[in-house]
Formats: sequence, C-alpha cells, structure tokens
Amino acid sequence: MKYRQLGASELQVPVISLGSWLTYSGGVEKRQSLACVHKALDLGINFFDTANVYGRGVAESVLSEALTGIPRHSYSLATKVFFPMSDTDRGLSRAQIVKQLDASLKRLRTDYVDLYQCHRFDEETPLEETMEALTKAVRQGKTRYVGFSEWPLDRIEAAAKMPGVVRFVSSQPQYSLLRATPQKKIFPRCAELGIGQIVWSPLAQGVLTGKYKPGAPLPAESRAAHGSMGAMLPKRWLRVPLLTAVQQVNLLAEREAGVTLTQFALAWVLRKQEVSSAIIGATRPEQVVENAAAAECQIAPELFARAEDILAPLREGPLAWKVARRFRSTAEVFLRRIFGARGRT
Repeated sequence: MKYRQLGASELQVPVISLGSWLTYSGGVEKRQSLACVHKALDLGINFFDTANVYGRGVAESVLSEALTGIPRHSYSLATKVFFPMSDTDRGLSRAQIVKQLDASLKRLRTDYVDLYQCHRFDEETPLEETMEALTKAVRQGKTRYVGFSEWPLDRIEAAAKMPGVVRFVSSQPQYSLLRATPQKKIFPRCAELGIGQIVWSPLAQGVLTGKYKPGAPLPAESRAAHGSMGAMLPKRWLRVPLLTAVQQVNLLAEREAGVTLTQFALAWVLRKQEVSSAIIGATRPEQVVENAAAAECQIAPELFARAEDILAPLREGPLAWKVARRFRSTAEVFLRRIFGARGRT
C-alpha cells in the first residue's frame, strides 16, 4: 500500500481507504463487514470513513466492533455530521456538532476521531457558528482535524478566510471516470488552501467494475439489485449507451493496460496528486484485495485519455451537475417533511 499526506495535516493516509456508506450500515451481513475491515488492515489500509447517518449509527458501531483489539494509534477514523439523526437532530449548529460528535465517539468507542467532516454545507446555520464549534472540538481533543464533503467553492473559501478558527484539511467529493467535475475548480483551489481530497464513489457505485452488462439482467448479488443499496444508484448509470461505453473501457483496461476495469478506474482517480485517498465500498474481502492492487498500477496516460474520450459523451458535465444540485435541494425539502424542522438542542 502507498500513502499520501492529507492536505496540510500530519496524517499519512493510504491511497485506498475503506468506506461504510451503504455496505456496513446494513447493506451486507455483519460478518462480511468485519471480514472486509480485517482484510483491509492486512493490506495496509488503515483509514476508515463513516458517518453518523449511515444506518443511523449502525456503520459506526460495526466499525467499532471490527476494530476492537486493534491498537488505536495504528489506524485513522473519519466520521461526519449534518444529515438527520432524528426529527429534531440535523445540521451544523453548535449544539448539534457537540451532541453528534459525542454520540459518534460513544458508538465508535474511542476518545477521538482523526477527522471530523461536515457532510454537507448547512444553509441554515451561520458559517461562523459551525467553524467555532469545530475549532472547540479540535481544542478539546475530540478530533484531530476537520474536513467537509461536497461544499460549494465560495463556502470553502469563506471558511479559509475566517480568522481564529481551525482550518479544513480535507474535502470529500464524488469523483470518478463518470463524474470528473471536481477536478476543474475544487481540486486546484483546495490544493492552494492545504486541503486534500478523499474521494467517494470512485467506482461509480460499482458501475466501473464492469459487472453490469448492457441489456442484461442485474447480477443477483450486486449493489444495483439490492433493495436499499440499489435505490441510491443513479438510473442513468445503468442505461445501455453508458454501459456499452463502460464495456469498451473494460476491454481497453484488460487488453492494453493489463489490469481489471476496477483497478483501471481507481488508478485513473489516483493519477491526480490532489487525491490523497479513494474510498472504496467493499462487500467481500476479495473486492478489497482487488481494489488495493490499484495502488501499484502504472498505466500510460494515453490509455486514460482514450478512456475519457470513450466516456466523454456520457459523463456528468456542468449541466448534469446543476440538475444534481437542484435534486439535492428537492431532497432536502423531502427530508424535512419526513423528519420535521431541525432542532438545535
């Protein structure tokens, strides 16, 4: 395993890390989750990403169980806060950060996390309040560093300019061969600010493994066929034109690069030095092994360029990104209707 520095922090993180979004929050059996974590440790993957909202605390508890008996200094833990945990608990207010961080630490059975991340930007809480709460958490030793996920660039810059508060060291955007938008503006500006990238969904929720064939039934045990996990997979990624293009890239990877499509897609993400780590979501130990091998892949840049050309007409561009942002806004309204108005206690 290879390691890279995470932004301006002192953390050295593996280029492949293990996440727990849809998998260890109930998507797979606990024994499989534990086996994946242990295999990751065997391979030198010692950075684990989770969030309080993943299974409403389930993923954090599973990670805690998996890491029982492992020396705390030998691995790094990252969790997040923002999304609803109850009908009154959500957002990035001072009270919520205090409450949710303490709850996460209890579930993770640790005194501190290495990275505490704002899962999204909170439009309803003053940025100053959020940053002051995060600063206090660092000073209290409850988290070593802080980061964010999917924040707009202007809010990132506003936080960087704020005096007397802790600085972000990490950004967690969605980034893959099917969604390269962050590399245009977010990556370069964050690099200037000392913020590293820990990217999520580098395999586009499994689409970039090549397991989904154009016009064929979904594999029975795949994420797309799963009741809860499949609901989060964008349907546009399962359309015949895109899956056909993915199969073309698959042939390129296997015949000319001599690697699997999974390894090719991960290596494409890691070609950017701004990317400190790519978060994988494995359901079986064998997947962890295959993904980890991407750290050693040496692939010619021209092969990456050809893959980009193949997928270019079907990639998410600026228009798709605007649509996605509108969708998230609609989703926020939907969540509020389900969970009620946000509480601050």
